[in-house]
Amino acid sequence: MSSTHPVPEQRTCETKTQESAPVVTNAQASEATNTPLFVAPIGVRWRDLDAFNHVNNANYLTYLEEARLQWLQHVPGWFNEHSMPVLAASEVNYRRPIEWPAQLNVQLFCERLGNSSITLAHRIVDAGDDALYSDGKVVLVWMDPTTGKPVPLPPSIRDAAQAGA
Repeated sequence: MSSTHPVPEQRTCETKTQESAPVVTNAQASEATNTPLFVAPIGVRWRDLDAFNHVNNANYLTYLEEARLQWLQHVPGWFNEHSMPVLAASEVNYRRPIEWPAQLNVQLFCERLGNSSITLAHRIVDAGDDALYSDGKVVLVWMDPTTGKPVPLPPSIRDAAQAGA
């Protein structure tokens, strides 16, 4: 970022108001995110495998999308005709291959709340022994589909994220 542009304010999921929060370090964030906001159970399908007989890396994004949609189904009013989420960024760290058969837990953590966005950290782990397959984060931005402009986060999203923090 150029020095002529102000740095965006950092807000954590623990922030209860629209006021800016202090910057949170990665160590502090990991301590604050020990308890998942939501856990989605997902079974690995045979068709998810690639030629190397493990889950193709593109399917990790599908698992993450499914987990976010399962969480959002529990949040009333998360979208309407003037406010819908779009995926603005995604980061996936592949820690070890997932083999078939496997039962997974996709854990979602609220890392940051902005004015119109939420950053969700995620972990894909084995449902049996919690072995870590993948971690990372995504940024969802709520937009007005008619204008393409960002809109404030729905209060229900802010409440659900803060309740899980």
